[in-house]
Amino acid sequence: MIWNETMECMSRDEMRKLQSIRLKRVVERVYHNTPFYRKKMQELGITPDDIRSIDDITKLPFTVKQDLRDNYPFGLMAVSMSEIVRLQASSGTTGKPIVVGYTRGDLSVWSEGVARCLIAYGLTRNDIVQVSYGYGLFTGGLGAHAGTETIGGTVIPMSSGNTQKQIQLMHDFGANALACTPSYALRLAEAIRESGMPVEEFKLRVGVFGAEPWTDNMRKELEEKLHIKAYDIYGLTEICGPGVGGECECQDGTHLWEDHFLPEIVDPKTLEPVEPGQQGELVFTTLTKEGMPMIRYRTRDLTSLHYDTCPCGRTAVRMNRILGRSDDMLIIRGVNVFPSQVESVILELPEFEPHYMIIVDRVNNTDTFQVQVEVRQEYYSDEMNKMLALKKKITSKLQSVLGLQPDIKIVEPRSIERSQGKAKHVIDNRRFV
Repeated sequence: MIWNETMECMSRDEMRKLQSIRLKRVVERVYHNTPFYRKKMQELGITPDDIRSIDDITKLPFTVKQDLRDNYPFGLMAVSMSEIVRLQASSGTTGKPIVVGYTRGDLSVWSEGVARCLIAYGLTRNDIVQVSYGYGLFTGGLGAHAGTETIGGTVIPMSSGNTQKQIQLMHDFGANALACTPSYALRLAEAIRESGMPVEEFKLRVGVFGAEPWTDNMRKELEEKLHIKAYDIYGLTEICGPGVGGECECQDGTHLWEDHFLPEIVDPKTLEPVEPGQQGELVFTTLTKEGMPMIRYRTRDLTSLHYDTCPCGRTAVRMNRILGRSDDMLIIRGVNVFPSQVESVILELPEFEPHYMIIVDRVNNTDTFQVQVEVRQEYYSDEMNKMLALKKKITSKLQSVLGLQPDIKIVEPRSIERSQGKAKHVIDNRRFV
């Protein structure tokens, strides 16, 4: 069994010393190798010599998602492209993806982070893990895949979709663990029930769920329907992908692997640090990342951190469930969606007015995603074929930009309510609390 007891159970003083050493190294690396960070530090009048311990982290500049877009695609790399062995990406508000580069060392850290999570869930080299996260530029599939191989387990690289084949192979191959979004896990549970195959004939016992918000009530439902213990795994592309942290058998907070990813909680308005245990915005500094280090990256996730020792014995800091976001990003079926993405597509199409409404809900444990958009008067018609052609056109364009197919509802001119103040474009009827 692989378990990094030294790092996961290190005393708080020892962890702070290690973090201080690694913080100084990464600051020196980006100052000398990444013009963006060098300029930001010079504007603040600081040099690497000013960073002596993690207490000095507040002297460093923040990084936001827009910085990654502005430096698309490779402007934030701290090594030459000859050392980058993998590129991954996630969606951005303008259609351009957020690009992240990994060295071989980065991939090793990433896979170990996921492996720590899997071990905490009770998985071993004797287990079979069905990975039903999407593969490709999205980090979920490859992240869970590499972590499973790191612990010596067997991977079923299913990717997402093809539900009937999912449950057939899950049954026939004897998968012990399922890695996917929690909403898709519920869909698989429904498919198993509809198939007539008794859930008792499956060998599942662990769920590795992440990439979208989910509640303890959903956890209970998943555990009851699939006869498993359901665990949260946390990560984001900009930091590495899934495996930044994960729950343990206590299911009382997500342990963050802070020897690699230094977390802070700041007030999202003042950007000042808050006291331990208080709610605020989660910020990460990558301490060991070589290809594309991140300094004080604002995740926009709202949560709190707890530094007391967990009953499992781990001293690694625990993060409470994500309560929401400090920006307007929506997470729909594991995909990041920004209203501005939808707006940019509508503005490109002359047939539509710049008036729209995004309605998100959860029906039968699956996110629904509807976009209502006004057609211009000169394009409005009672002929169904013309309206269907317009619907097909905008659906195709939005799916290309978002990576997610919306339900388009074309409405009559002037039918969407106008606002006298700040326009409201999103109605999210889901409940995560």
